[in-house]
Amino acid sequence: MPPPGTPDIEIARAVQPQSILLLAQQRFGLPADSLVPFGHYKAKINMKHVGLPDPAHNGKLVLVTAMTPTPAGEGKTTTSVGLNDGLNRLGARSSVCLREPSLGPCFGMKGGAAGGGRAQVIPMEDINLHFNGDFHAITAAHNLLASLIDNHIHWGNEADLDIRTITWRRVMDLNDRALRNLVVGLGGGAHGVPRETGFDITVASELMAILCMADNTADLQARLGRIIVGRRRDQSPVTVAQLGADGAMAILLRDALQPNLVQSLEHNPVFIHGGPFANIAHGCNSVMATRYALNLNDIVVTEAGFGADLGAEKFIDIKCRQSGLRPDAVVLVSTVRALKMQGGVARKQLDTPDVAAVYAGGANLTRHIRNLLSFGLTPVVAINHFPGDTEAEVEAVRDLCRDWQVPAVVASHWAEGGDGATELAQAVLDQLAQGSPEVQLLYPDSASLQDKIETIATRVYDAAGIDVSTAAARQLADFEQMGFGHLPVCIAKTQYSFSADPNRRGAPTGHVLPVREARLCAGAGFVVAICGDIMTMPGLPRHPAALNMGLNADGDIYGLV
Repeated sequence: MPPPGTPDIEIARAVQPQSILLLAQQRFGLPADSLVPFGHYKAKINMKHVGLPDPAHNGKLVLVTAMTPTPAGEGKTTTSVGLNDGLNRLGARSSVCLREPSLGPCFGMKGGAAGGGRAQVIPMEDINLHFNGDFHAITAAHNLLASLIDNHIHWGNEADLDIRTITWRRVMDLNDRALRNLVVGLGGGAHGVPRETGFDITVASELMAILCMADNTADLQARLGRIIVGRRRDQSPVTVAQLGADGAMAILLRDALQPNLVQSLEHNPVFIHGGPFANIAHGCNSVMATRYALNLNDIVVTEAGFGADLGAEKFIDIKCRQSGLRPDAVVLVSTVRALKMQGGVARKQLDTPDVAAVYAGGANLTRHIRNLLSFGLTPVVAINHFPGDTEAEVEAVRDLCRDWQVPAVVASHWAEGGDGATELAQAVLDQLAQGSPEVQLLYPDSASLQDKIETIATRVYDAAGIDVSTAAARQLADFEQMGFGHLPVCIAKTQYSFSADPNRRGAPTGHVLPVREARLCAGAGFVVAICGDIMTMPGLPRHPAALNMGLNADGDIYGLV
């Protein structure tokens, strides 16, 4: 058991990884030439030269989601890794599919995203910093399109693109609030045409979503070609294919489209691919990685970002709707500390036992339970154990779950790895043994875009309704007139509350969801509704995590958590 306060990076370094080529051969029977190694311990699946080992095989899919996040921590990725290790300890042939970490939160306030304690993915430093170059490829392809748009305008604008309607911004994989709104093309005619634009973070790029939704290289390029970058003066859309940029963009994304294979501390296979945030994007790893893992395993664990109101809803209403995938079981992660914080306890007081606060914060947990049940999914509630949790507090969580007739299991994977997650793993196996549920999508394709947004707001967030700005209403109406009304919607809002106000904890009701802007992602296949004060280019906190990082005298990284 790692002593309290042991940095994750030190725990990860204490474990010697296995050769990734040997691991793939032993666990999946994959020959060495079916992988493209990036060093000894990480690789890409070579989808060009290797087909699915057994096209008839399809494992069971387990979705891991969580209650509303707090600064106290919930440990969704840690639980996903620990659960997978626990399943393997029980003899299941299982892998976990995760998203890739973004440099933005890594150097900002969240830190790394490779799990924690004894439930981590390694090599931890590589995964959190650059990994196999996927995010850089997405950034380059996205910005290539931006430069081609400006170049097209500079050389005569043959497509008659109205520069006032250009929606394609630039991206970078860092937090930088100063780049949110810019004017480019200054300096005279030789430097382009002046216009307003700005930067988003790479994980909010439509290319990130396309990478995660594409089935193969042909589908990737077709989706790229469908991206709409703006309008002509007659209001007809201008697509990437019409600009002729889809081929070059596909070239830059070719290698990034191949799923990545690494391992847990217990040397169980882990697929990490794609990284859209769930508060500003759809929050799920790639369809290709999920399908490939399902073909190789009997069980695949996957996570969806932030709370179930964001990640799980988008997993079902966007990823499942488009791909045909369906979860066979779901795990809802909670902690005693997070429940107390949702119940009004200050962060500095979380170590003080407070059963009443657990019950008060339980309203947040039980709303997520209710929402998952409305999708036809009965969750297993994982109580991610912290050292200071009392038995009375844990029993309060169990009591809350009994009222909803859902199982609640304590898991100590952070301290004990797979051994600490075997009870949770067994509960998941028990759920899988009951057969696959009939998963219900929240709304039909035929509903209007505003109705889809309102359905999510009222049924998932318990809002009284939505307040759509004049600009957003016009945008949604335009999208429907263009023939995109059948698309699902992706809500971009704060992850810290069911409402659009990050300070409203617990389970608020009667609030109104303000929709200030809508963005069409025709290639990815959804419409983004930007709500409240959420930003698609985050800023750094007062004391960024980057200020605590560096290299020691031996060249080893410190401060990465």
